[in-house]
Amino acid sequence: MAHSKNRATDGKITYPPGVKEISDKISKEEMVRRLKMVVKTFMDMDQDSEEEKELYLNLALHLASDFFLKHPDKDVRLLVACCLADIFRIYAPEAPYTSPDKLKDIFMFITRQLKGLEDTKSAQFNRYFYLLENIAWVKSYNICFELEDSNEIFTQLYRTLFQVINNGHNQKVHMHMVDLMSSIICEGDSVSQELLDTVLVNLVPAHKNLNKQAYDLAKALLKRTAQAIEPYITNFFNQVLMLGKTSVSDLSEHVFDLILELYNIDSHLLLSVLPQLEFKLKSNDNDERLQVVKLLAKMFGAKDSELATQNKPLWQCYLGRFNDIHVPIRLECVKFASHCLMNHPDLAKDLTEYLKVRSHDPEEAIRHDVIVSIVTACKKDLSLVNDQLLNFVRERTLDKRWRVRKEAMMGLAQIYKKYCLQGEGGKEAAKQISWIKDKLLHIYYQNSIDDRLLVERIFAQYMVPHNLETTERMKCLYYLYATLDQNAVKALNEMWKCQNMLRHNVKDLLDLVKQPKSESYNKAVFSKVMVITRNLPDPGKAQDFVKKLAQVLEEDEKIRKQLETLVSPACSCKQAEGCVRDITKKLSSPKQPSNPFLEMVKFLLERIAPVHIDTESISALIKQVNKSIEGTADDEDEGVPTEQAIRAGLELLKVLSFTHPVSFHSAETFESLLGCLKMDDEKVAEAALQIFKNTGGKLEESFPHIKSVLLPVLQHKAKKGPPRQAKYAIHCIHAMFSNRDTHFAQIFEPLHKTLDSDNMEALTTPLTTLGHLAMLAPEQFAGPLKSLVANFIVKDLLMNDRTPGKKTTKLWVPDDEVSPETLAKIQGIKLMVRWLLGVKNNQSKSGTSTLRMLTAILNSDGDLTEQGKMGKPDMSRLRLAAGCAILRLAQEPCYHEIITLEQYQLCALVINDECYQVRQAFAQKLHKGLCRLRLPLEYLAVFSLCAKDPVKERRAHARQCLVKNINLRREYLKQHAAVSEKLISLLPEYVVPYAIHLLVHDPDYVKVQDLEQLKDIKESLWFVLEILMAKNENNSHAFIRKMVENIKQTKDGQAPDDAKINEKLYTVCDVAMNIVISKSTTYSLESPKDPVLPARYFTQPDKNFSNTKNYLPPEMKSFFTPGKPKAANVLGAVNKPLSATGKLQTKLSRMETNSNASSNSNPSSPGRSKGRLDNTEVDQSENEDITTKTDMDKPRGRKKAANTSMEEPEESWTEDSSLAEATMEMEDEQNSPPKKGRRGRPPKSAAPKEDTAPKGRRGRKKAAPPPEEDVEEDQEEEEEEDEDASSENTEVKAKPGRPGRGRRAVSRAEEADEAVESTPQKRRGRPPKNPPPAKKPVGGRSRASNQESDEEAETSQENVEEEEQEDKSQNSSPKVRRKTTRRDRR
Repeated sequence: MAHSKNRATDGKITYPPGVKEISDKISKEEMVRRLKMVVKTFMDMDQDSEEEKELYLNLALHLASDFFLKHPDKDVRLLVACCLADIFRIYAPEAPYTSPDKLKDIFMFITRQLKGLEDTKSAQFNRYFYLLENIAWVKSYNICFELEDSNEIFTQLYRTLFQVINNGHNQKVHMHMVDLMSSIICEGDSVSQELLDTVLVNLVPAHKNLNKQAYDLAKALLKRTAQAIEPYITNFFNQVLMLGKTSVSDLSEHVFDLILELYNIDSHLLLSVLPQLEFKLKSNDNDERLQVVKLLAKMFGAKDSELATQNKPLWQCYLGRFNDIHVPIRLECVKFASHCLMNHPDLAKDLTEYLKVRSHDPEEAIRHDVIVSIVTACKKDLSLVNDQLLNFVRERTLDKRWRVRKEAMMGLAQIYKKYCLQGEGGKEAAKQISWIKDKLLHIYYQNSIDDRLLVERIFAQYMVPHNLETTERMKCLYYLYATLDQNAVKALNEMWKCQNMLRHNVKDLLDLVKQPKSESYNKAVFSKVMVITRNLPDPGKAQDFVKKLAQVLEEDEKIRKQLETLVSPACSCKQAEGCVRDITKKLSSPKQPSNPFLEMVKFLLERIAPVHIDTESISALIKQVNKSIEGTADDEDEGVPTEQAIRAGLELLKVLSFTHPVSFHSAETFESLLGCLKMDDEKVAEAALQIFKNTGGKLEESFPHIKSVLLPVLQHKAKKGPPRQAKYAIHCIHAMFSNRDTHFAQIFEPLHKTLDSDNMEALTTPLTTLGHLAMLAPEQFAGPLKSLVANFIVKDLLMNDRTPGKKTTKLWVPDDEVSPETLAKIQGIKLMVRWLLGVKNNQSKSGTSTLRMLTAILNSDGDLTEQGKMGKPDMSRLRLAAGCAILRLAQEPCYHEIITLEQYQLCALVINDECYQVRQAFAQKLHKGLCRLRLPLEYLAVFSLCAKDPVKERRAHARQCLVKNINLRREYLKQHAAVSEKLISLLPEYVVPYAIHLLVHDPDYVKVQDLEQLKDIKESLWFVLEILMAKNENNSHAFIRKMVENIKQTKDGQAPDDAKINEKLYTVCDVAMNIVISKSTTYSLESPKDPVLPARYFTQPDKNFSNTKNYLPPEMKSFFTPGKPKAANVLGAVNKPLSATGKLQTKLSRMETNSNASSNSNPSSPGRSKGRLDNTEVDQSENEDITTKTDMDKPRGRKKAANTSMEEPEESWTEDSSLAEATMEMEDEQNSPPKKGRRGRPPKSAAPKEDTAPKGRRGRKKAAPPPEEDVEEDQEEEEEEDEDASSENTEVKAKPGRPGRGRRAVSRAEEADEAVESTPQKRRGRPPKNPPPAKKPVGGRSRASNQESDEEAETSQENVEEEEQEDKSQNSSPKVRRKTTRRDRR
């Protein structure tokens, strides 16, 4: 080496053979040619060529001169760089260059040449690749470790390589770059922050998207050098995250993006960083926490991530952010849930509890996204989501916000379609979510029109898709209907009824617009527009749009004809689609893409278009039923027993026969129905008869061959079929045949002559048939019927007890256990009533005699003969029959007039009967008559007696009925301003005088000043007034006050000379007055008009008498707690969605009562009331019922209605996640023999020992309620069934209640023909001579303690209720829902 150094110092440069001197004196081309030869020489040399190394040392030094390093020609620079690279290879490990500055210049020069790698199509690319390969293989840059400027050299190299890498490079280029850079990191002493930034910057999303190859290069480099670079990465994040030194790097703002990328590249790179994230999750800075949450969401949710299992503390800390105070953070956590559920099903259990809390979040957006997350995962794979998560979606279908409800409903619909209709998850998946169809239809009970419209859309698109081929569509509907629960069936029936009603309203509007314009025309159109408006979203805006539509229909004949086709009964499904398309196209405008008017019209068309049912569909449905009958259907595959499928199919056809009767007009359909009549299943035959009755109007003329076969079948059913079939057979003949008189005579004569009271089992059907003949053709059989009623029904049947009843302690037994004699007597009572309803006059005093008979039955507890032969269940049945019979007669004006006040009061007491089922069925009948505006207003006051019912569900149901009826009447008055002269029979506030009078004559009210009795009076009045006073419409509070004041100036009309009765009257008035004063702040205002008092109930006011005396004992003051009554929610807590079937075309004269003043006394005109109309609409029926919480779900102590029956409106969408839909059973103990007591009203505070509620449960009983008997079916009258066929009035099964207390036996019965007035009436409820000793209230609480703890009870209800919820279960109704905690209300 000494020799070589000497040679070098000589300065003489030796060139390879054939290469002349290379200097600035030659041309560029020549220089390039000579350099290429030099490159070739160096390329061929190896490290062992000592001679050559020494020979060309000066040349190596010469090539590193500034002349070459700064040469302007790139080809020259490239060749020099190649030579230098080879020189480093040849002379390694010692470089021929010793100056640090020169080394820096050389490596910076080589780095600059590497930029040539960018152009892969360049002619020189191979030389650039050779250069890269050479320096990478030799690790030439490692020489720079000792240089002070090494960081600058390495940083520039890294930058250059990341800049030049592109998709044109092959794997070798990529590999050499990684080799070159990794050697610097792995073999160097340190990695500077600048160099680290050069690598990490390529991971930042913005750079990553610009140059994917640079990202891949950085990723490969980090994987290769993970162990060596990890400390420097940790230090960087420690500086930024923990010490907050953001100035250390320009990448500080991308720190969380970098963590994610590094974790995805190699989790070991972040071993020491992840604990820092746990610290950051608890930062006080909202934005910082949000960034960390977003980062961890991606890290935990990544498909192959094991971070949650590897770092459980961090996972638990992250889950805690679901409860973060900052809304965007909670929102981010919820959005993450879907990815986590889809990629990590094993973490679902951890997420469930947190999602549960967030599903009740105060923020609407978070509740919405909880639904989205769960539904998204569920749509990917049902197995990813557990039942608890699905239940959260189910709960949110009742959220208070429409956006959340809509998302939940649509999510469930999509899940149902995928796994049930399309069967993607198999039978197990379909079974798991079979509840969805019921839940979605239950939502149709909500008050919001938006909810109902969405349910209709879901039904048409997801449950029974309208675009399916007809046979497939009907098969889908057939099996859907067969598997729905009872309440879902009612909802679906109601949906069709509402659509059909709207269809008729649109048809009426079309008929109106054809008429010439006039003032009456404008009123009629406006009235119809208002009706249609209430069936559309946002009625306020919709009203203007419907008016505009009416104008369009007047002007555009084409649209009018299209709409007429659409609402025509004969419109087919295909025609309907075409009409909707044409009308929409005609009304749309390209210039106005967002057209609210068009959207409204689409909503309307969507509701009225018959997209499911037409003649072809009915035919396909009948064929499907026939397949089930023949045993060739897929019933078992669909999971439906054949018998159930057939029955459901006929029920479905029965409902459709109401809404689409014309679609049944085909010989094939009628022939199939004839076959159903001959089946053994009674329900199937009944349904077929009802279908014939609804659809057979033109059968006689259009299908004579069907008539000839059908008539003998009907006559046979009427004579010898089961009672219900006999009833329907008579109505079929009446509806279908022109010469019905002849057919009726052929049935009447043989039945009339062969009645035999010794054969009770054979009497039920003939009496049923004769009863309906008497109602439908009273004049035709006038003579025989009168004789039949007087001689056979009354004297022979009702006045004799032939067979002793079974001795039992039960008060009620199922229908099949009722004795034939009792069934015959019930039919006898019904026959009498039907005959009177047919005659409709009292000229022969038959009505008076019948009423005396009925009240005698009630007076004698149902045992008319008082021989003691009848069993208690039979007596209960007869009391119910008698009470319902009086209600039926009261609906006819001519009989209402002759019902005495005593008879009315006795009838009212049936609602307090000792037997639960009697109270239940009577309340339903009462509600039905009131909802149809057929029963007079005084019968609404009967519900006030329900405040004393010991069973919570009965009180809840009664309150529901009151709310429904009051809202119904208010709405009716708003729509029919012309009926203001009949105000006293319609305005709900006028129920107050009737309630006061009824309570004055309550048999339990004996001692005028008795505190306990006055407390009962107060509760009964508040039961009614609470609902009346919930809204102070038209200053109704002052009106009620004035009405009570006026009553105090009168005397009792029933006993005007009885001082005690009048004192009771004034005392009850003072109770009412104190309630009004304590609960209202506007009672003292002037009443708009002077109220009218019913003349039968009160005498004319004495103008010279001013009754200002206070009749209440001073102790009563503490019972009137001030406070505004809360809004009464419609409706809740009871299974039955109470129906007011839309037939309100009532004879208003039926409700008229004689008044002692002008009847035109409305507080102010209802039509002028401001604001949006109430949701309780006259033109809809069950649809108005909203699921809300009532006192059903609250513990009930002494303070009954006032504390428990009201809930805050904002809670109306909540549903507890633990709702169980189990049907409750009953125990016989409910009807155990009553203890001696008052008039048969069930006791509030006494119960058998075995049924006594445990202490601490505040009166709750563990005894199960009575079974739900189909009492109403027995009691149902034909016209009621016709109006309500698609929504049978079934009541919720009671929750644990207390057994009834015994009705006091009456010493003797009144004779049937003995006038009530002639003898003192023996009241069923008359108190015994020796009053029973005071009973200790259930739960061990005295009355005094109850009184003192009223306020405490109110505040503690929330806590007790949580405990009670464990014991309660939902009776499969969409209307029953528990109150949840504050958080749950979200």
